[in-house]
This record gives sequence, C-alpha cells and structure tokens, in this order.
Amino acid sequence: MTQPAPIRRPRPLKVLDLFCCQGGAGMGYFRAGMDVTGVDITAQTRYPLAFHQTDALAFLAEFGPGFDFIHASPPCQHDSDCQRLQGNTHPDLIAPTRDALQATGRPWVIENVRGALPKLRQPVMLCGAMFGLKTYRHRYFETGGGFTLTPPQHAAHTAPQAKMGRPVPDGHFGQYVGNFSGVPLARRVMDVPWMNRDGIRECIPPAYTEYIGRAFLAQTALEMAA
Repeated sequence: MTQPAPIRRPRPLKVLDLFCCQGGAGMGYFRAGMDVTGVDITAQTRYPLAFHQTDALAFLAEFGPGFDFIHASPPCQHDSDCQRLQGNTHPDLIAPTRDALQATGRPWVIENVRGALPKLRQPVMLCGAMFGLKTYRHRYFETGGGFTLTPPQHAAHTAPQAKMGRPVPDGHFGQYVGNFSGVPLARRVMDVPWMNRDGIRECIPPAYTEYIGRAFLAQTALEMAA
C-alpha cells in the first residue's frame, strides 16, 4: 500500500524582537503565529518567549539577516515626557538602530513614543482605542525594508483619561506610566498578565504588534502569489 506523502506546512516566519524588555511586542507577533526571539542587554526573566541577553545592535549585526522580520523598540526614555521632567539623560539610539536595520536587508519596524516623532520617518500611529483597549497609549511605528503599514481607523477619544500614573476612576481610560497604582487592572487592560509594574509602564500592548504581524503576513502572502 502506498503511503501518503507527508503534508508540508510552511514554517512560522521568524521575528527578531530587539530591546524587548518584558515582551509586549514579542507576544503580539507570537499571537499572530510567528516564531519570536527577544534580545535585551538587561536580563528579562519575565520575557515569555525565546530570549538572549546581549547588546541588541551587536546581535542584529550578526544574526539579523537570518530573520524574516525585525522589530526594534530603542529605549524611549530619551524622548519621554516623564524623563525630561525629571531631568534624566539617556542615549538616543533611533538613528543607529535604523542604520543597522537597513544594513540587514530585511523588513523592519522601529517603535517609539510621541517625543521621538521628529526623528521617525513617516511613522504610523497606533492607539489602544483602535483595538478596544481601555487605554490610549499612542505609539509610533516607522517601517522599512519593503514593509508598509496602514493603521486601523482611529476612533475618537470619547472616554476621559485618568491623570498620569493615578488610580483609574470608573469609566476612565488608564495612563499606566511612572509609579502608577493598579497593576492588576493594567495587566487586564493591556492583556499582559505576566508583567510587573516596570514592564507595564513602558510596554507596547500585544494587540498593536499582533496587528503589525498579521499585516506583514498578509503582505508576504500577496508577494508570494504575485
């Protein structure tokens, strides 16, 4: 009796998650069906996927071309309102990260905060309201390497927003930044149940990168069919 040929399923596309912190971005790509590897110079014991503790740009230079898609979230403290108010200084890694990404020849995205807008090139803004989350948390995404992104419709901000870092009254959207209270609520709102306060106050909700990941998969499928 002839044995049926095994069904060959395409491998999951490989995503490199640079400056990964506790994995909000990485989890979104994972939920989109992708194989994710996180890299951060600091130990990230809460990162829920494969992880390497090392310099992100050095890892990118050596291994980046072997990935199908690269996400980079250079530390945002240099451009964040909170850090400027406190007078803290941090390195500006957006331009070096872009140069390193372009050198790989792979599709990529750089994510950062509103304060970095002058340095980002034609970024797309994503907001929690686009995904039904009770937080606005605008984040900006510059794309490159042949990948482009169209955002969902931006719903009006009709819900009031709690004051920065403060408890969230009923009917309000939360701002989970700084030394905020209400970690259990923040975990539920942003769908990051594995994170602590440090991770939550800087993270991308996974819904954002799940959307990006699915957009990349759709674009890749179209290119393969052409």
